[in-house]
Amino acid sequence: MMPTRSPSTCPSATPPGAADLVLLNGYVYTVDRQRTVAQALAVLGDTVIYVGDNTGARSLLGKNTRVIDLQGKMVLPAFVDSHCHATSAVSEVREVLLHGISTLNGYRQTIRDFVAARPGLGGVRGIGWVNAVFGPQGPTKDALDQVVPGIPAELFSQDYHSVWVNSKALELAGITRDTPDPRGGIIERDAAGNPSGTLRESAMDLVAGVIPSYTSDQILEGLRHFQAMAHSYGMTTAYIPDVDATALEALHRFDQCGEMTIRFPSAVPVEPGSATSVVEGLVRMRERDRGDHFEIVGAKLFMDGVLEGGTAYLEEPYRHKPESRGELLWEPEAYNEMCAALDKAGFQIHVHSIGDAATRIALDGFAYARARNGPRDSRHIITHIQPYWFVVDAYYRQAVEYIGQERAGQQYPMRSLCDKGVVVASASDYPVTIPPNPMLGIETGVTRTVPAGADMYLDPDFAHALRPAERVTVEAMIASLTVNGAHAAFLEDEIGSLEVGKKADFVVLNQNILQIEPTEIHNAVVLLTVFEGQEVYRRETHSE
Repeated sequence: MMPTRSPSTCPSATPPGAADLVLLNGYVYTVDRQRTVAQALAVLGDTVIYVGDNTGARSLLGKNTRVIDLQGKMVLPAFVDSHCHATSAVSEVREVLLHGISTLNGYRQTIRDFVAARPGLGGVRGIGWVNAVFGPQGPTKDALDQVVPGIPAELFSQDYHSVWVNSKALELAGITRDTPDPRGGIIERDAAGNPSGTLRESAMDLVAGVIPSYTSDQILEGLRHFQAMAHSYGMTTAYIPDVDATALEALHRFDQCGEMTIRFPSAVPVEPGSATSVVEGLVRMRERDRGDHFEIVGAKLFMDGVLEGGTAYLEEPYRHKPESRGELLWEPEAYNEMCAALDKAGFQIHVHSIGDAATRIALDGFAYARARNGPRDSRHIITHIQPYWFVVDAYYRQAVEYIGQERAGQQYPMRSLCDKGVVVASASDYPVTIPPNPMLGIETGVTRTVPAGADMYLDPDFAHALRPAERVTVEAMIASLTVNGAHAAFLEDEIGSLEVGKKADFVVLNQNILQIEPTEIHNAVVLLTVFEGQEVYRRETHSE
């Protein structure tokens, strides 16, 4: 649908009074049902009071009205990230970051530099290594011992589904060759059966506590970092899928101190195999743990692991491990009953599911809950369809190795889902994706290739599109990161589109991403971010 221009959408002929803020001479892409394009926007307090042409907007000018001449620049609703581990942003502040490194030597040098700059560390945490560098067995403790020999080290893979540990961490956790694999987890082992240094899925819990967990103060530090970064990318809402008690404490403190200028609809985790009686406690938590800008709306369940770890649960076996179909973390019957209990209590069910078999079982659980409780506006979610990942890259190559070309090529069918009427709300899965820049997500969803200029683009294979038939339009991608994200968080009456009566959450871009080449979208930047009528980010080059 081509955007259409419309007259003022202010519902009353009587002016509501002078606006606090008026934007003129813009390309205001409202993302309303008609995908209207307007020229001007007016804000009073935290609310949009006018969307239309310049003439109508000028009638709302008063002596104290702030005016921005957009000079043709694009305005969009502020972005919504529908699956974003914002409380894990502490990792960017306090951990060794291994993102973007593609060799073992590169990892070791980065870790060595991190430790050398911080004498007296009692332990080392990190994030960002990728399985493709190491192969099916993952990295080894011996390789890590060479740079961190005397203190425990726990380095999470980029997807957070595996952890690389050194000998000290294994020793402190009491993990030996006699330690069995926990249900739903894998202790990778050497030829002699000894733990080799990689723990996957629930096996990661075996080293929990070896290095003390982050405190509320530290998580709050990370939340401040995340908020500033999010605003620079035009984001004012992020769905956190896994808040625990310490994270909730940090969120309360952030909210109560008056610094929180972002919304955090959230979900609480439900461990695989939990009894349905836990739902009573989750209901109490939902009622108790609510702030001005955050609330618990859902419950997060893990159905399986990830493809690169060999733990995604598949209908057909892995090629590199023909004896395995992956790890199913819930027994289907127990999962169905949990879905019914959560649904009855009014929770949105937010399921991590990667494998085709896991996804089938996840959907069956939603259907079971609907049959048991009757239909309701539940908006249950299956993640992960993240547009940032719609590319031929090292993960794709590993998928080809593990499951073959045909199955690997069937990943991320966004166009097919949209055509079937599925509400697709895009997300970054930050900090799996760094940076969580919506411009990258939009471009990748449209082109299904790695944006030009990225380091990995030097490999010619990465210029190829992943399943080109699944490309979607720029308009569809914008909707997935605005109005669809608002819908997924039950916030569509407040945010997600620029309409009279909704919150004044919007961004100004330096380029009109509907009019430039899709391969240039990653170069577009946010000039201004406004949250509930309050300016929360301004790029220095922007002038009024």
